[in-house]
Amino acid sequence: MTAERWHAHGNVYLVTEEPLDAERVRSEIGDADGFAQVTARGDDWADVVIWNPDGSTAEMSGNATRIVAAWLGAETTRVRVAGREVVARRRPDGQIEQQLGEVKVFEPERVADLDVIAVDVGNPHAVVLGDPDDLPLIGPMLETHPRFPERTNVQVVRIDAPGRVTARVWERGVGETRASGTSAVAVAAATHTEGDVVVSFPGGDLAVRLERGRAWLTGPAEPVG
Repeated sequence: MTAERWHAHGNVYLVTEEPLDAERVRSEIGDADGFAQVTARGDDWADVVIWNPDGSTAEMSGNATRIVAAWLGAETTRVRVAGREVVARRRPDGQIEQQLGEVKVFEPERVADLDVIAVDVGNPHAVVLGDPDDLPLIGPMLETHPRFPERTNVQVVRIDAPGRVTARVWERGVGETRASGTSAVAVAAATHTEGDVVVSFPGGDLAVRLERGRAWLTGPAEPVG
């Protein structure tokens, strides 16, 4: 099939305009973290379906939408995913800033003997404050916990200083990935109420700005090879 390989801090997506279904995704995904299927586009807009390696679809992905915006190449791009629109702007330094919209942070709750903060960034997240190295145990346990009947993305985060955190992420239907855009927003919103937050993942740093319940995300997107 025809697909371009892109990454955002090591989070790899295959961008294609070919028709996909769950079976074809599973057979063609290889070692990538997902497909960004562009179903319609113009010079500065695109409609996208985001596929996970297991053949499920995601409601939103900060990295995948940023990759599609970079792939289109416009200065300002509107990327629509599952009824939600992301506005992406290319900055002079080559980074891409995205307006991801409303973020909902719920009250902390006890799940599987863990203190969990659920966050909605257009897709579901479960944030745990603790040692990021515990992610391989916590991630799969919370992803499939009955509390989250549609499954959830999971992050374990350590607060390093005001405006700076370190996290690892377990993506629903994927497993651990080196970075995640919506996960960056989720951990920033779970640990801060307003302002700028730098989220450090194994793959690199992403910058989040929180303002009046909305989020902006800034990071790179590049073709692989």
